[in-house]
Amino acid sequence: MSGLALLFPGQGGQEPGMLALAAGHPAGAAVLRAAAEVMGEPPEALLQRGGEEPYRNALAQPLVCATELATWAALREQLPAPALLLGYSVGELAAHGAAGTFEPHTTIALAVRRAALMDQASPSPGGLLGLRGLPLARVEGLAAESGCEVAIVNGHEHVVLGGASSAIEAAAALARAAGAATIQRLRITVAAHTRQLASAVRPFATALASAAPRPASIPVLAGVSGVPVWGGAEAVAVLSRQLAERLEWGRCLAIAGEMGCTVFLDLGPGSALARMASEALPGLPVRAVSDFRTLEGVGRWVTERLAR
Repeated sequence: MSGLALLFPGQGGQEPGMLALAAGHPAGAAVLRAAAEVMGEPPEALLQRGGEEPYRNALAQPLVCATELATWAALREQLPAPALLLGYSVGELAAHGAAGTFEPHTTIALAVRRAALMDQASPSPGGLLGLRGLPLARVEGLAAESGCEVAIVNGHEHVVLGGASSAIEAAAALARAAGAATIQRLRITVAAHTRQLASAVRPFATALASAAPRPASIPVLAGVSGVPVWGGAEAVAVLSRQLAERLEWGRCLAIAGEMGCTVFLDLGPGSALARMASEALPGLPVRAVSDFRTLEGVGRWVTERLAR
C-alpha cells in the first residue's frame, strides 16, 4: 500500500471547467453519463447555468459527487492504490463511492437525497460562516452568543459556524469586533453539520442502508471523529451522523499524517483542501488535480513524490 491520501472536497468550489480532465477519459465519461441519468441533465450542462444555480444545494451536492467520482475513475489507472481517503462534508459520501461502499450511480443518487433532506431540515434561510484568526474556544463562545453552532473545525484558528442567516449575521458582527482575520459567508445555503439538521439524520440513514453498502476496499476517515471506516453499516452511521454533528477536519488531516500518509492529492473541484492540508502538514507534498493540465501529469507527480 502506498502513502497516498486522496482528498474529496465538499461543495463551494464548483466552476465551469472542473469536468474537463475527467470528461476526456472513457472511465470518467462513463461516470458522468451515470450522473446525467440520475440528475436528468448532463453535469456539464448544469455547470453552465448562470448565477448561483450551480451552488444551489440540490444541484451542488450531486455535481460535486459526480465530479469527484469521475475524476477518480479517470485517474485510477495513473495512481498507486491509495492508503486512505478523506472526504469533507458531502465529499465523505463521494469518498465512500470511490472506496467501493456504493456504486457511482448510487452515490450520486444518495447525494440528491442528502441535499433534499438537508434543505427540508435547515432553517430558511440558513448557511455557513468561515472564520480565521480566533481561537476555537473564543469562536465557541461567540457561536453560543449569536445562536450559531460550530459546524467544522479545520484548525485551531480556522472554524466554520452554521445556523440561520440572522444568527450568521450576528456571529459575523461579533467576530469582527473580536478581531477575526477573515470572515467569509460560504456559498452554502443550509446550516450543515449542526443540530438544526437533526431531523435529516434518520431518513438519510434509511436511504444509505437501503442502498446496500458493501465493505470498502480503502478506509475512509469519518469526518465526525477521524476513525477509519471500512464501508458497510459503519459507513451508514457516520455518513448520517455528520449531517447534524460538527466535522473535525483538522483532526482527520492530523490522523492521516499519523497513519503514514506522505503525499496528499485533492481531487477537486477547486484546491481548498490542498491548501488546508499544506497548512496542517507542512513539509509534505500536497497538490490539487486542478493544478495540472493532464491526467498523466497528475500520475507522474504522485509517483515521483511517493518514490522520494
